[in-house]
Amino acid sequence: MNPFAGKLAGKVALVAGGTRGAGRGIAVELGAAGATVYVTGRTTRAQRSEYNRPETIEETAELVTAAGGQGIAVQVDHLVPEQVEALVQRIEREQGKLDILVNDIWGAEYITEWNVPIWQHSLEKGLRILDLGVRTHLITSHYALPLLIRQPGGLLVEVTDGTEEFNRDEYRLNVFYDLAKISLNRVAWALAQELKPHGCTAVSLTPGWMRSEIMLEHFGITEDDWRKGGEQDPHFLISETPRYTGRAVAALASDPEVRRWNGRSLSSGELAEVYGFTDIDGSRPNFMKYYREVIQPGKPADAERYR
Repeated sequence: MNPFAGKLAGKVALVAGGTRGAGRGIAVELGAAGATVYVTGRTTRAQRSEYNRPETIEETAELVTAAGGQGIAVQVDHLVPEQVEALVQRIEREQGKLDILVNDIWGAEYITEWNVPIWQHSLEKGLRILDLGVRTHLITSHYALPLLIRQPGGLLVEVTDGTEEFNRDEYRLNVFYDLAKISLNRVAWALAQELKPHGCTAVSLTPGWMRSEIMLEHFGITEDDWRKGGEQDPHFLISETPRYTGRAVAALASDPEVRRWNGRSLSSGELAEVYGFTDIDGSRPNFMKYYREVIQPGKPADAERYR
């Protein structure tokens, strides 16, 4: 049973970058909690983005509706200010408000060059990473936050990869990816200062080792047999579904005291321990704790103890 069922009835959310991965998981869980969810991305059933992947925003919207909410798919390139502005105008026209903004725009998995120094990394691809991973978030916040702050209680979630502490202490394998992901921790903190006078909250949120569509393909497995990934990397057994991050967002959005988190850098596993929710299989993985206590010191894999 979903612990947040019905708790977001009447709430309006925008999940920017909801085609797949964490964005899809977040959109579905907000829908399961009863919210109306606008799902944006570039890939539709009629047109694919540069990703050239099969997942579409229509599929995500249908999953939101099936989960109990109302899913609305809108094709938006968040690097085009005019498209983002039109999106927010549509939400205002149709709903009159915005309660939850989730900035999960990304799209750079296939252009990131891992373990490559800046002088060897493609400059064009590197700057594209920053455009996709940071500039899109700033454009979206510029247009969406004026609607969010019209009433107290609004929530902004900046989805990134790694907590502030993790990203400060770990080099993320190339400078462009490193900068993109740690920037969002700071963006959330800065926007928290701007939202606080309006009674609204901003946080950054990271999944753990997430079993996205792309990650499952990388390991050559499906969600049904995901544990086989542990044969390639035993630490993979600490991984989690995108819905786990979705439940973390639903928990925050349902919390009447959510302002206690304002400006904080959070993880799905940390919030699961605070709010008591689980992943869809009933487990409660805490990747960040596992990384600090097992992976970082080089200990043997011990994932089950952290689930």
